[in-house]
Amino acid sequence: MRRQVGGILHPELAAVIAGLGHGQRLVISDAGLPIPPGVRRIDLALRCGVPSFADVLSSVAAELAVERIVIATESDMAGHGRIREILARAFDHEILVDVVPHEELKELSASAVAVVRTGECTPYLNAVLVAGVSF
Repeated sequence: MRRQVGGILHPELAAVIAGLGHGQRLVISDAGLPIPPGVRRIDLALRCGVPSFADVLSSVAAELAVERIVIATESDMAGHGRIREILARAFDHEILVDVVPHEELKELSASAVAVVRTGECTPYLNAVLVAGVSF
């Protein structure tokens, strides 16, 4: 058992975060994002809304150095503007956010180290986190 209180307890997710190198990708996804064959799936979804995208993102952000985030155009428009608010709450510093079509985001997920599937049931609420360095 880890001594630190408040960190990520899920052993597989904690190990993936610890093993990420500079420039590698970790996807935080809604419940519906297709996960490409061969990409590690860390499935946290319990039921619709649990855990939420925001909860998982903020937990990961507390433990992972992130230099850039990729989101889908569709999540940044069409009533899903809340993704910017979620990102701002999760990170205590400004991070470059790239916006690409959803199809391109799905292609990027094919080269991710892992996809973390949440119980989020808001369409297009996905983010590709690009690992940075803490030094």
